[in-house]
Amino acid sequence: MSQHPDAALIRRGYEAFVKGDMDTLSTLMTADVIHHVPGTNPLSGHHKGREAVLDLYRRLGEETRGTMRVELEKVMVDGRGHGISVHCFKADRGDRGMELHQSLFFTIVGGKITDIDACTEDIAEEDAFWS
Repeated sequence: MSQHPDAALIRRGYEAFVKGDMDTLSTLMTADVIHHVPGTNPLSGHHKGREAVLDLYRRLGEETRGTMRVELEKVMVDGRGHGISVHCFKADRGDRGMELHQSLFFTIVGGKITDIDACTEDIAEEDAFWS
């Protein structure tokens, strides 16, 4: 079964993220991409622009001192510029660990990611972990 181009784009993004390959990630997003992070923790909010989004990703690695792991489980697309991924996020921060399922909702225009909206199975746990 062949993979839809939007699903392939999302998978390439995950592969680059896992490797810490910010150069590749930057080519997959528009200059005005926005990544929305839920909750009320220091990482929550609307990260606007490619550099702000890449800085968010760098900060995730820094805050977890390299312990962060993301295991992609599913990618689903609608063929009209929307995609959803499901992954398991694992990390340690100080004396606290977290393992949660998360999902990202992507908007894709012209073969590039323009918007990423994050969801989590436990916002309270994420807020506690990142605060």
